[in-house]
Amino acid sequence: MQTKTTNIVLIGAGNLATQLAHWLVRKGFCISQVYSRTEISAKTLAENINANYTISINEINKNADLYICASKDDALPEILNQLPEIKGTIVHTAGSVDISVFEGKFNKYGVFYPLQTFSKTKEVAFSTIPIFVEANDSETLQFLKNIASYISEKVYEANSHQRKMLHLSAVFACNFVNHLYAQANDIVKESGFDFDVLLPLIDETAQKVHSLNPIDAQTGPAVRFDETVMQKHLSLLQGDSTKEQIYKLISKSIYQKAKK
Repeated sequence: MQTKTTNIVLIGAGNLATQLAHWLVRKGFCISQVYSRTEISAKTLAENINANYTISINEINKNADLYICASKDDALPEILNQLPEIKGTIVHTAGSVDISVFEGKFNKYGVFYPLQTFSKTKEVAFSTIPIFVEANDSETLQFLKNIASYISEKVYEANSHQRKMLHLSAVFACNFVNHLYAQANDIVKESGFDFDVLLPLIDETAQKVHSLNPIDAQTGPAVRFDETVMQKHLSLLQGDSTKEQIYKLISKSIYQKAKK
């Protein structure tokens, strides 16, 4: 198994990069350098993990074992085009970017995709996060698996198509659901109460799908097509066309799914 002394360069200093960096260091890996276009981000993260930093892509260490590109998806092609010639393995952490983005530019490359939502200030336990890896050859794949296995108990191989579908499912399960929390927050405030009153309901709903299939866990007026209740809700949403459309579309989807 790959030793923990692997020399890593982190390209990016955002939410994922910050959480991944702290966990790698905690597990004994050496992050020698952090690169970011924004100096305050690069410096802050580098100081927290006792690494060097640079805001010049030409000053990136060319002799590291692993380069982790944890940048924005749309910035990745430009970064890869500007990178100096490197000797080590390079990976990106994106769910929706094909591994082919590296083709013709690097000899050893792959993907290191943690399926989780990240914030800089909220620590996550990487040991429970599924990490999906892909590589251009078997040796590189094993290298990435070894590193992933040090920080997570859930390591899987996934090709680019599988990873894109995983990312899409994550958007539904996380980003869309969180947006519905924001919509619910608007509505509950009109009742004169704070969002906190919904937290036990949210927690129970999330916990329920640990033991039940989401289809079996579904409740509410839409699943039984209670038109009386649904019309009352829609009347309360009059004047807010966005919330009305969301309510109608999701209610229809719930009912159709239940019928199947």
